[in-house]
Amino acid sequence: MLPSDRDAYLAFFRAAEALKDTLRSGHTAGGRPESTAEHCWRLCLMAVTLADELPEIDLRRLLELLVLHDLGEAVGGDIPAPLQGPEKTTAERADFARLIDPLPAQVAARLMARWDEYNAAATPEARLAKGLDRLETVLQHVQGANPPGFDYAFNLGYGRTHTDAHPVTAALRAPVDEETARLAAS
Repeated sequence: MLPSDRDAYLAFFRAAEALKDTLRSGHTAGGRPESTAEHCWRLCLMAVTLADELPEIDLRRLLELLVLHDLGEAVGGDIPAPLQGPEKTTAERADFARLIDPLPAQVAARLMARWDEYNAAATPEARLAKGLDRLETVLQHVQGANPPGFDYAFNLGYGRTHTDAHPVTAALRAPVDEETARLAAS
C-alpha cells in the first residue's frame, strides 16, 4: 500500500465516523435517539443471520449495499421518511461522493457503483437490501421508547413495496405490523 493510499483510506474512515453521531427519528428501547450507524449495524446483522433463508442472494454484495446505503448521511444527516422528498437521493448521492472523494479512484468508483445499485434497486441484493432497510426501521419503531405523539400509523404503509418484494421480509414484517397497529391505536 502506498503512503498516499494509506492516508486516503484513513481520511475516509475518519470522515465516516460521523455516521455514529448521525441521529435518526426513532429511539432505542432505552429511550435515546438511534444513530444511523446503529441502524446499519442491525441491517448487517439481519443479513448475516438470515443468510440460510436467502440462498439466491450474494451475501457479500448484500452486506456491501447495507453498510454503504446510508453513508452519505454522515455528511448531510438523516431525513425522517415522512419528510423525504424527491431531492433526498440527489443530495445524499452528492454527500456520499464528497465522503468517498479522498479514496483511490478505483475504490471510490466501486463504492459509488454499489450506492447507485442500491438506490436503483438494480439487483436482487439491492431489492432485498431495501426491504431489510424498511423492515429494520419499522421494527425499531415498535421496539423503541419513542416520544409522545410518535406517528406509528405512518409505518403501516412505509416501505411496503420493498418488504413485500421478498418472502422473507414479508414474513418478518407481518408480526411487526400487528405491533405497529396496536401502538397506532393506543
